[in-house]
Amino acid sequence: MTYPPPRYHGVTGEKTALFRPAGTPPEFVYPNNGTRVHHLATGASTGGLFGLYRWECGPGVTGPNPHFHRTISESFYILSGVMNIYNGDKWIEAEPGDWVHVPIGGIHGFKNRSGAPVSMLLHFSPGAPRESYFEGIAHVDEMTETERTEFYLKHDNIWLD
Repeated sequence: MTYPPPRYHGVTGEKTALFRPAGTPPEFVYPNNGTRVHHLATGASTGGLFGLYRWECGPGVTGPNPHFHRTISESFYILSGVMNIYNGDKWIEAEPGDWVHVPIGGIHGFKNRSGAPVSMLLHFSPGAPRESYFEGIAHVDEMTETERTEFYLKHDNIWLD
C-alpha cells in the first residue's frame, strides 16, 4: 500500500479546515421514529473522498434489513448504546467503542433492538450523495413499486429480502 498521488500541488498549504460545533442541530429528523441524522462530512464537502454521519436513534426498533452496496464501503462506530449489526453471517451486538467495517459488496444491516437510545457514526467511502437517500427512505412507502426500485438502484442499495 502506498500513498495516493498528490491532489494538492501548492507549497504553502491552505486555510480550508471545516468546523462543525457540537451543538449544531441535525440536518434531518425521521418523522416516524425521531432518529436524528447529522451530516458531519458529506461526499460533496470532502471532494468525494468520504461521507461521515452521526445517527442518534431513539429506543424504538429502527434500521435497515440486510443489503449490500456495489460502489461504497460502510463503517459503523458505536458512540453510545447497543446496536445490532448484521455482519453478513449473523447479527452481532456492537457496543460503545466497537467498530464494524463493511467492504464494497459486503452484506450488512443494522437494527436498534436494545429498547434504549443508540448513537453511532456511519462512514461511507468513497463519498456518495447519501443525504438524499437518508431523506428519501422516509417516503418509500409513498412510492410506487417502480419508483421504489429506481430509488434503491439510484442509491446503490441492493436488498436481500
